[in-house]
Amino acid sequence: MKDNSNELFPLCDEEGNIIGSATRGECHNGSKLLHPVVHLHVYNSKGELYLQKRPDWKDIQPGKWDTACGGHVDLGENVEMALRREVQEELGITNYTPTSLMHYVFESAIERELVFVFRTTYDGDIHPSDELDGGRFWSLDEIRANIGKGIFTPNFESEFQKL
Repeated sequence: MKDNSNELFPLCDEEGNIIGSATRGECHNGSKLLHPVVHLHVYNSKGELYLQKRPDWKDIQPGKWDTACGGHVDLGENVEMALRREVQEELGITNYTPTSLMHYVFESAIERELVFVFRTTYDGDIHPSDELDGGRFWSLDEIRANIGKGIFTPNFESEFQKL
């Protein structure tokens, strides 16, 4: 498996207004074209946080632990539609109530994303898709003890500090 570099993403301004489109390859080649993404932090009723393991074939941060669900907003979708689609695709979850936490611009050496962050509490079954290399619930202490050790994506670490 590998990511489709020709997949079309919307381009946006820092308020989320759509201003154009570009391919995944163009957005991830260092161009810094701002594109919207969604993140869902899934907590269980014990307060543990579910993290996904990124597969080794991903073009960004392969093999690292990351936010439970994260994905790009597709061209023609709004943020809520993208969140519902990604959560169902990646985790097999359909019955949950997301709460919007924040949005911010994340920038790395190769991309800029407008990240829309949500959280939910969920105690049902989670079925990670083939897009992931599995996942599990982590205690917040376990996450804090492993920050800065190269286990998590830099994006997750910076976002976790804001939660």
